[in-house]
Amino acid sequence: MSFFSWAWDWITQGANWHGSGSIPPQVLAHVGYSGLSLLIAALVAVPAGVVIGHRGGKAAIVVTNFANAWRAIPTLGLLTLLAVYFGFSPLTWLLPLVALGIPPILVNACEGVAGVDPGVRDAARGTGMTTWQQIVQVEVPIALPLILVGVRTSAIFVVATATIAAEIGLGGLGRFIIDGLASSQYAPVAGGALLVVILAICVLALFALISRLVIPPGLRDQGRPQ
Repeated sequence: MSFFSWAWDWITQGANWHGSGSIPPQVLAHVGYSGLSLLIAALVAVPAGVVIGHRGGKAAIVVTNFANAWRAIPTLGLLTLLAVYFGFSPLTWLLPLVALGIPPILVNACEGVAGVDPGVRDAARGTGMTTWQQIVQVEVPIALPLILVGVRTSAIFVVATATIAAEIGLGGLGRFIIDGLASSQYAPVAGGALLVVILAICVLALFALISRLVIPPGLRDQGRPQ
């Protein structure tokens, strides 16, 4: 039996859709872990990236390189280390996911603002805008496509990695994978993995919709991969 056959047969079983440990509550738990982690990462990384990008120069280069190196931190290893020091507290799963989510947002926010045409900045300054007005009304709107790409990338990383919450006894879609491996039942492993993929695709669709709603057509090409 193939992976998809295992996954589909398990997902379509009615018994897996009822009860406290069934698919719906685990999906909600997974979305909750991912959403909270992404929100905190965005609240930290977007303002920091915008400010650093506005200043530009060597600071932007250093921060970008540091953030890219930051991505090499092993999330599961960090989870294990935090579990040793903090036990099974919310910090144990939250900090690794936030650490994973920050770099893509920080890099894109920084590069998006730093890449604003200097002529546009000069024009904004010439109209009498303050630095704050220049950032909020000119630079951030122009950089918004890249910022959203960073948030979208971060969201995919976090959704795919939030399965680690099951490693410390919490719920989420990782619960099916961990429990299935422990009991050598590969149908829930395949089903849980497929649900993570479906959730990631839903995230992509959501960000595509958000981009169409908030980004003017003339700026959308900036957020597309080259």
